[in-house]
Amino acid sequence: MTSQSTATLRSRYAERAASDLEENRHQQEELAKALVRLKHEEALLVDILSLAARHEGLLGAAELPAQKESGTVIPAGRPVQPPAQQTTGRSAHLTERRLKRALAESGAKGKSRQPLLGEILSALLGAHPEPRLAKELHAELTAEHPDRSPTPQVVRNTLESLVAKGQVQRHKQQRSVLYTLADDARGGVLAER
Repeated sequence: MTSQSTATLRSRYAERAASDLEENRHQQEELAKALVRLKHEEALLVDILSLAARHEGLLGAAELPAQKESGTVIPAGRPVQPPAQQTTGRSAHLTERRLKRALAESGAKGKSRQPLLGEILSALLGAHPEPRLAKELHAELTAEHPDRSPTPQVVRNTLESLVAKGQVQRHKQQRSVLYTLADDARGGVLAER
């Protein structure tokens, strides 16, 4: 081997070692960021699980829906370890939302449920023998049920859904669309009163 080929070989090794070191530093930075993200996700999951454990008294012996699906049960008063699988920020956020929704639903089971918008609109239509505009129904709905705030478009869509189910009849007068309760549905609403 000549001295020139030896120098070329050394420079190649030096370049390769430098690029390997740079790649190693880059991987270390990525792993450090991932570790910080995973620690944050772990803290969120531990908070969620501790919240679920606090609300376990409200749930009684019932399991959360997520526990029924996975088959895991969280014993009361024991520290809960987060799952060992790697999760992304999005999946951790979705898991948090699912747990909050399950807690909200389980807390709401003891309360009476709110009537559906279609049920309220049917009752409003049943109270009036003459056809009504969706705009009038929207105004009456917001006046009688201030806790409900659907948009006029949602009211129209719900009325059209009831028309498709045969519970409400649509009447067109020039450019206006009016709604009345269907005759077979009117007997059910009047019987409820």
